[in-house]
Amino acid sequence: MFYRAAGQFKTSYRADQALFPVRQDAMLLGFILILAWVVFPLTASEFAFQTLLIPILIYSLAALGLNILTGYAGQLSLGTAAFMGVGAYACYKMVTLMPWMSPVVAILLSGVFSAGIGVVFGIPSLRIKGFYLAIATLAAQFFLVWLFEKWAWLYNYNASGAIQVPNLQSFGVYVSGPQATSMVQYYVVLAVVTLLTWVCINLTRGTTGRIWKATRDMDFAAELIGINLMKSKLGAFAVSSYIVGVAGALFVFMWRGAAEPNLFDVPLSFRILFIAIIGGLGSILGNYLGAILIVGLPVILGVLPEVLGMQTDSALAEHLNTMIVGALIIFFLIVEPHGLAQLWRLIREKLVIWPFPH
Repeated sequence: MFYRAAGQFKTSYRADQALFPVRQDAMLLGFILILAWVVFPLTASEFAFQTLLIPILIYSLAALGLNILTGYAGQLSLGTAAFMGVGAYACYKMVTLMPWMSPVVAILLSGVFSAGIGVVFGIPSLRIKGFYLAIATLAAQFFLVWLFEKWAWLYNYNASGAIQVPNLQSFGVYVSGPQATSMVQYYVVLAVVTLLTWVCINLTRGTTGRIWKATRDMDFAAELIGINLMKSKLGAFAVSSYIVGVAGALFVFMWRGAAEPNLFDVPLSFRILFIAIIGGLGSILGNYLGAILIVGLPVILGVLPEVLGMQTDSALAEHLNTMIVGALIIFFLIVEPHGLAQLWRLIREKLVIWPFPH
């Protein structure tokens, strides 16, 4: 049908390994980019920006960072929110200590601090894995949140213990703070997410990605063929923590506008983990599909009763959201461990060979 691949022959190994094996894949991506860069900014309301578009992109980026570590390198982590907090507080300190620095540059640099902390807490992965590593990263979660609360220097000794995002400009345009518009913040988030997604695609499809997958599938066999496990695991922690740290800076500076230490508590870590699981571990696309579902589901449950003329309260919608997300996690873990990304692959394969059944 629309995905028919007749006449698209591969004449070299490079063509066979291309990112878009079928021409329609590139066309679909181009269509999505046009929607993201042109259509949505021109048509979206303030509600759509703040409730759907910006949070979907930020959660997708955070899940992408976790997926690098858990989905590709096989290192389970439950401390994602804490590393987001490191990025947020690092960005806040940079823009307050160096007001001349562009906020976009500060956001990108904030991930470096998160990467350094991630490597430190990733050292236990050299000796332990699985459930025990998850407990170690959970300990890092509790320690870092405690540090955010007790180290007053991080929030400039504010009596409230919270950080407030100041009005910051880049090229004469406010990109953060109360004076920044949602459209500008959306474009900043979209640009950063697009850049880091492109980097991750290249990493996972190259030598680094193959090393991570070998480490994930059987680490002692990977070591026997010459892979440096310390470099592989700590490298995955560094890349993952960098992406998560940048997501944390975007989370506060481009969306929330303020943050307290408990914002980066365990529930946020689990929410990002749920996005990665439902979207599909070991997949770039899955992070976006999972974020669309997790972020969009509460909005749908809040609006749908009004459309159907039903009387419901917000508490019921919240309970329904929790039940549906829990059911989806169980469903995907049992029926389709590779998540929504695998469902899309199956649909795409059917479209490519249509109208033939096999």
